[in-house]
Amino acid sequence: MLPSTSSLRSLLRLSRRIPLHRLRPLPRPPLLPHIHLLSSSSSWPTGDARATYDPLVPPDAVSSASAASDPETSADSEGSWGVFDPVAGRIVMQAQPSPPPSSSEGEEEEEEQVKQKGKTIGWKGESRWADVATARRAGGKGKKAARATYVCSNCGEGFSQWWGTCRSCQAVGTLTKYVTGADSSDAEGSHHAGRSWIQQKSKEMVPKSLREVTKGFDQTGWRIPLPGTFGNEIARVLGGGVVPGSLVLIGGDPGVGKSSLMLQLASIVSDGSEDHESSPVVYVSGEESIEQIANRAHRMSIRSRDLYLYSSTDIEDILDKIQPLSPRALIVDSIQTVYLRAFAGSAGNQVQVKECTSALLSFAKMTNIPVFLIGHVTKAGDIAGPRILEHIVDVVLYMEGERCLSHRLLRSVKNRFGSTDELGVFEMSESGLQAVLNPSEMFLTEHASDSEILAGLAVAVVLDGSRTFAVEVQALCVPGCRTRGQVVGIPISRADVITSVLMKQAGLKLQDSVIFLNVVSGFELTETAGDLAIAASICSSFLEFAIPNDIAFIGEIGLGGELRTVPRMDKRVMAIAKLGYRKCVVPKTSEKLLKPLDLGVEILPCRNLKEFINTVFRPEG
Repeated sequence: MLPSTSSLRSLLRLSRRIPLHRLRPLPRPPLLPHIHLLSSSSSWPTGDARATYDPLVPPDAVSSASAASDPETSADSEGSWGVFDPVAGRIVMQAQPSPPPSSSEGEEEEEEQVKQKGKTIGWKGESRWADVATARRAGGKGKKAARATYVCSNCGEGFSQWWGTCRSCQAVGTLTKYVTGADSSDAEGSHHAGRSWIQQKSKEMVPKSLREVTKGFDQTGWRIPLPGTFGNEIARVLGGGVVPGSLVLIGGDPGVGKSSLMLQLASIVSDGSEDHESSPVVYVSGEESIEQIANRAHRMSIRSRDLYLYSSTDIEDILDKIQPLSPRALIVDSIQTVYLRAFAGSAGNQVQVKECTSALLSFAKMTNIPVFLIGHVTKAGDIAGPRILEHIVDVVLYMEGERCLSHRLLRSVKNRFGSTDELGVFEMSESGLQAVLNPSEMFLTEHASDSEILAGLAVAVVLDGSRTFAVEVQALCVPGCRTRGQVVGIPISRADVITSVLMKQAGLKLQDSVIFLNVVSGFELTETAGDLAIAASICSSFLEFAIPNDIAFIGEIGLGGELRTVPRMDKRVMAIAKLGYRKCVVPKTSEKLLKPLDLGVEILPCRNLKEFINTVFRPEG
């Protein structure tokens, strides 16, 4: 049955809709000019041009016959295929379209363009300082396709798939998607370089003996000097000055004066000293604009000519911009506001804080430029970020002080180039921080010898680091009062122990009185050397006996009522001798150590609390 005209037209329309390049070439059926339907003996007229097929003829014979009878077909057999034309009723040969250009040629052109662009970056063949940051990108062997990771913005832990809750810190909704850049695998260095804190140069560096390193090395002129009273106070905490190539971290509560301290330090370093000329210092802030920093510098009367200000949060951008200046020091305010492009997460999370600090450490060691970092603190008072941050840096300084008080303490917690016992004392004023010349008497108040308020007041001598402080302790005993006693500046547990020992071992009937204790100027008295002064103030208030204003107390009280010695008694007595005190009550065991000093202070040794009360609270005459 022959196909109808409508079906042939439909087949023709369908064949026109299908693009020819989408048709896969199929093996062409063997063609013969004459096809015998039943047997090879029957024949058709040779003038018929329709293609026919004889199932009884072997394929090899058909192929050879087709090739001999149709030379054009054999010539076009490669790179072409046949398509049935329903109108003509025969198979029409179609040429294969030319293949698209290979992708390898396009990739080679793109790589050549990238190489040409890369030649224009840099400083006339010199290495960029920002390469210290880019070298920390995660590299590997061979190129890998970019894959997505999900990083927790709270703890920095990464996962291969999204979770509603971080499996590391249990925070909800903190996972964000991050796709590693395509150039991460092409960064400088291997995958081990990204894990190193300091950029490695294993081919150039070899182990050296200590004698070779110290040969011709001048220790006195190695550090950067900090002249002036303010500079000397900071140099004391740092161990004698700023070490070139060091990484210093300064932490403290908000508003305590960290930025003011660093701005004043930048001015001192840039101005130089008599032996050193002025040199540029860069102050980079991620929290303030340069106009705001300049306003603060104007208020603090800072007029340094070589002090440069810059506002940015990109580590690579910062290192690129300061390279032409070649500064003497770099200050970053703060480490929680800067970031590296190569690592996931926002600025301030644990990964960014760690990697930015490591990049700046590599920069400091490579260029021998000291870097100062300002760090935020948490509610507990620790520096925000991973604990490893304090292990990476060379020096960790904490700035302490109450907002309602003017005094600030700069304490060294870690110092690879000096002692951690040093303490810097400053006073906040309208023009910035000022060094306190005599910190031993800053917690004392002036009282006349016949003043009534001397009852219940005693002076303790305590040590904080290498500094000695004379601190006033006040006590108030109110008999028959129904209110609850309060303790300020002294651990409550320690105050309860001293009160109980006075009742049991000294025989004072304090159970019917409410006791209030206070340390003047907001000082926290945590050292046991102040026990004797606390007991003296309570006895003075309870007995209503005023203590002379020229006597100080040093010693620890045991549960048996005995007086125990404390470390560095000689230094404490020397400090109060300079302040003009004439008498000092100490434990009996310290008498042999203090008698030979001949400091002009009368030493009153006591064995226990009873002997102490009989010595101090004895009427004269």
